[in-house]
Amino acid sequence: MNKGSIYLIPNFITIDNDKSYLSYEVEKIICRINIFIVENIRSARRFIRKIDKEKNIDEIIFFEYGKHSNLNFEKDILSLILNGKSIGIISESGLPCVADPGANIVEHAHDFDIEVIPVSGPNSIILALISSGMNGQNFAFNGYLPIDKKERKIKIIELEKKAKKENQTQIFIETPYRNNQLFSAILKNCNLNTKLCVAMDITSKKQFIKTKSIYEWKNFELNLNKVPCVFLIQ
Repeated sequence: MNKGSIYLIPNFITIDNDKSYLSYEVEKIICRINIFIVENIRSARRFIRKIDKEKNIDEIIFFEYGKHSNLNFEKDILSLILNGKSIGIISESGLPCVADPGANIVEHAHDFDIEVIPVSGPNSIILALISSGMNGQNFAFNGYLPIDKKERKIKIIELEKKAKKENQTQIFIETPYRNNQLFSAILKNCNLNTKLCVAMDITSKKQFIKTKSIYEWKNFELNLNKVPCVFLIQ
């Protein structure tokens, strides 16, 4: 019997997206398979219903895998794949395995010589980068910055120096309810001529993407509270 595969399935970036934002390949895969690894079962069910209204949700097997849940690849997943079942990994937003724990599952798949199939779709980090006017040939995604104020200050200064020295765009994100604190910390600790791009609510009707110098941002009123954002400096 042939082994199953693992499909990396993109999700919408914002709740007002519909399936026209995704490739037809996403719909075909969701119609075909019935086992999914997800961050949140409730939101995954809503997503699948939005993609395929005819699919019987009750027949789907969900494995939850996030910050507060454990999933044993060899115990829970491996036997299914070895018996020919394909599995989809769905992120809460955009492409899976970027800034979420799905990468560990893919790592195990490679260890057991299981085919991993990425499906094209939106990614807020890349969309922010290509919209920023910053260097797309040399960039680094740094994930979440430290919460502690002193540690965050040190990290911001470190990233700014690296951006200047290596001409490397530095990309990072924050939990939405802490966006304003991070934005203030960037303005406080970066040089006035440093460029900062704020990409907010990408692909939504309220999308906002602006690149300005720190000096210009200091005179710009912006409320980022509880809104998905990507920050880039160079």
